[in-house]
Amino acid sequence: MPMKHAPVDLAFSHKYDRAHAAQYLAKHQDGLTRRISHLRDVQLARRALAQAGHPQRVLDLPCGAGRFWPLLAERPDREILAADNSESMLETALANQPADIVRRVQAFRTSAFAIDLPDGAVDCIFCMRLLHHISDSAHRLTMLKEFHRVTRDTVILSLWVDGNYKAWKRARLERRRAAAGKTGSNANRFVVSRSVIEDEFVRAGFGIVGRHDFLPGYAMWRVYVLRRAAPSCR
Repeated sequence: MPMKHAPVDLAFSHKYDRAHAAQYLAKHQDGLTRRISHLRDVQLARRALAQAGHPQRVLDLPCGAGRFWPLLAERPDREILAADNSESMLETALANQPADIVRRVQAFRTSAFAIDLPDGAVDCIFCMRLLHHISDSAHRLTMLKEFHRVTRDTVILSLWVDGNYKAWKRARLERRRAAAGKTGSNANRFVVSRSVIEDEFVRAGFGIVGRHDFLPGYAMWRVYVLRRAAPSCR
């Protein structure tokens, strides 16, 4: 059965009203740069799904405006569950994605910190563009342990990591802003050390199957493929 703990309530999650959901839907097709970025996101996600073994039953969480549903639906035998903490996001996705794809999606509202599904309910949790909003290690571990409970095999997730030019540039800018007493426009988005997040994966019970960088050495985005680690024999 689902875990009984209360979901973590983060401030950024409250911004996704109907107007913001509509803006989010349009954002990834707004201009050539964003369209190219979206295509690269899809390319990396497709590779990750293949590396995860083409999972049969996938939970897209958070599903946002459903921009990855066409990718997930490429395999006609795949069962797609889609969830988001925002009812407005779900409504926007269901109203704007292709009807033949929407018919295949089981959509419901839930929190990534307390998923309303039983243990081992899916083959894979597909979690794009969420973890870079979570700065607290304890919160990330709560989410990862909940993922471990609900997936019976793999997790695909993306976040911002260090060790690249954009992360170095961002850290330098944040130091300048802090010295000037200013707050940046990306105050609810965070870069995580690769060593820190990979240790958290292990602590949550996962092994790393693959790492896929958006632009190696330059961009902060990285997609990880995780697999539930086999229990140790003692």
